[in-house]
Amino acid sequence: MRKPFIVALLASLVLTPVPAASAAEAPAPVTVPIGHLFDNDGIDTASDRTGDFDGSGYAFPAEALPSGQVTVDGVPYAFPGNSQTKNNNVVAMGQRVDLPRGHYLTAHLLVASSYGAAGGTATVHYADGSSTTGAVSGPDWYSGSGPISAPFRYSPGGTDQHPVSIGTAQVWADPRKEAVGVTLPVTNPAVEGKSSLHVFALSVQPAGKGQVLAVRGARSTNKLPRLGGQTVEATVVNLGDQWVSNIWVRAEGLGLSTLQPALVKRLAPGEEARVRIGIHAYRTGTFDGKVVAVAGHVSAAQKARFTLGVADYQATDASLGAHESPYWFDDAKFGIFVHWGLYSVPAWSPPGEQYAEWYWQWMQDPNNAVNPYHAATYGKDFSYDQFIPRFTASKFDPREWVRLFEEAGAKYYVLTSKHHEGFALWDSKVSGRDSVDLGPRRDLVKELFDASRKYTPSLKNGLYFSMPEWFNPDNPWSGHGPRNPWTGAPEPYTGYQAGRDFVRDYQAPQMTELVDGYDPDVIWCDIGGANDSRRVLADYFNRAKNRAVPKDVTVDDRCGIPTHDYTTPEYATYPNTVVKKWEASRGLDPRSYGWNRATPDSMYMTADEVIDTLVDTTSKNGNFLLDIGPRADGSIPEIMQQRLRETGAWLRTNGESIYGTTYWSRMAQQGPLRFAIKPNEAFYITSLVQPGPQLVVDAPVPLKDGDKITLLGHDKPLNWARSGGKLVVDVPPGAGQHAWVFKVALS
Repeated sequence: MRKPFIVALLASLVLTPVPAASAAEAPAPVTVPIGHLFDNDGIDTASDRTGDFDGSGYAFPAEALPSGQVTVDGVPYAFPGNSQTKNNNVVAMGQRVDLPRGHYLTAHLLVASSYGAAGGTATVHYADGSSTTGAVSGPDWYSGSGPISAPFRYSPGGTDQHPVSIGTAQVWADPRKEAVGVTLPVTNPAVEGKSSLHVFALSVQPAGKGQVLAVRGARSTNKLPRLGGQTVEATVVNLGDQWVSNIWVRAEGLGLSTLQPALVKRLAPGEEARVRIGIHAYRTGTFDGKVVAVAGHVSAAQKARFTLGVADYQATDASLGAHESPYWFDDAKFGIFVHWGLYSVPAWSPPGEQYAEWYWQWMQDPNNAVNPYHAATYGKDFSYDQFIPRFTASKFDPREWVRLFEEAGAKYYVLTSKHHEGFALWDSKVSGRDSVDLGPRRDLVKELFDASRKYTPSLKNGLYFSMPEWFNPDNPWSGHGPRNPWTGAPEPYTGYQAGRDFVRDYQAPQMTELVDGYDPDVIWCDIGGANDSRRVLADYFNRAKNRAVPKDVTVDDRCGIPTHDYTTPEYATYPNTVVKKWEASRGLDPRSYGWNRATPDSMYMTADEVIDTLVDTTSKNGNFLLDIGPRADGSIPEIMQQRLRETGAWLRTNGESIYGTTYWSRMAQQGPLRFAIKPNEAFYITSLVQPGPQLVVDAPVPLKDGDKITLLGHDKPLNWARSGGKLVVDVPPGAGQHAWVFKVALS
């Protein structure tokens, strides 16, 4: 039924004549030796187990990594590989690297961090004595999110079957000046804990003369473009010293047609644009192709191997690894997390110290404040499951919830369908430990999803699911079933049905109930552990892909398997841009996702803090999942409602700088400033502090003469000028609040 539509598109889009163009010569990147600085042996072989990448005896496996000349996203590097007698990377602590004198656009690095993402400020030095700076960071090697990866790592006693990876980073250089050196950031583990940035290789990109284009990172994806079919992605780079305008980008190859060519309206020298090209595949399999960029008489191309057709997913890491975060998720930027369960009844922990939703676990520890609190408040004979009748949901109004989420400016939400306590908020046929058989006697997941689909249809619906349960007798995460913390006597696990395999007969069937019964857009696993996630997620992806109107769904990195769509730092963000999609989560509460009745309103995040976190996170390619904790009766505390509405009010004026934007490849931040790009529309500079009469930006903002700069919320163009290489913008008095967004509209 769809073929006539596709044929019409091909006729109108693909067969449009393209002007002839000649390829300009792109200067090749130059590899820079840094072996003399190597001070860490982080790559091992099976026969040489002396490496220690992270200070704990773990190392990359040489057998799974390249060695010598490697090319990553079109940039060649001299990758050290393994040597039994030499180190193979340098821990960044302010070392200086001399460069071959030249005019460069960018310095590219292969990097990885130990114990969480690490980074800092790198400095490019010039022959005239001046310098420029830029932030450099690397992904945690354990996240598996870098382009050079291995399926396992060596441990002190053997192997650890978890993927590890090496990522890329770059720092901009001023091509008008002759560069002579680069100073690495300072990431001293003695000062910052165990986290440190490791550098494996360095290359620099010379600036070309005139208009020079390059295409990098060309690849096929399984993501759904706007008109259906499949998507090819690539990055177009201006390697010359002149602006390039109206760049059309298409994919070519036997068996495919370009349905949606990408347009890049303009690129400043040294700038790059990441593009999405919609294709239609006439055959399936992996074949040679290329991505071509054309602008007048200038062109560039990159060859690639395209996998055409989106095959059904299989329950293997290789197959599931082809799944990625969908475009709606990449563009949404802001979601609401909802922690609601039995823990919402006692709802207590020392404020600012620990998660209130872990109340049952904290009860077990006589040294934790929850233990004596529970004894004094409820009595030592009051078991946790006696909170079930008090979890009433009597004031739960799902319509008001989703309307509040929408008013806050969120594009999706994630509800805790089941936390570590094992109490399900849906009608589970696998267990009687749920909100239909017990407590409120209501299918809370269904009610919320139904309300969202009726009243806020543009809102995406997600479900959190804890993989293990603390005290499930079939496979207790804590090591034992429920028991009285003071006497040790066993207690009931209400609704539990004995004699089952936890994963096969309980966990996986419950996940399947959620997928099949509620059709969520997001599955947000937690904790990992024993699982059948490969099979469940393959079914989840196929169910979404093969429906009458296909849709893109997404899953996080906590399902207990290596493959995932995005990483999830908790009560933390990354120090700089991470290209692999990520999502930061935290509560409005200073240290809890679930409602904590002990937390005073004064300790909650202010609107300034919420908005600053949102801006900071999105500037680095992340989403922000902001958590609220309703009370046991389903009412949302007033302070939480207020913060969500304040955030929504700011987004109604400034949301264009958040939704649908992408990171600036040059840098994410500079002091209190954050940067973002909306392709073909605008460049945004957001100040997290109220600027004075002038905003000064010491960064190569891609501005042309005649461009207009406005402050969002104020229509009049602002006066601006270049002064000593800096952008200076006049700021109207008394304008804005929370965060100030300056828009450079592309002419």
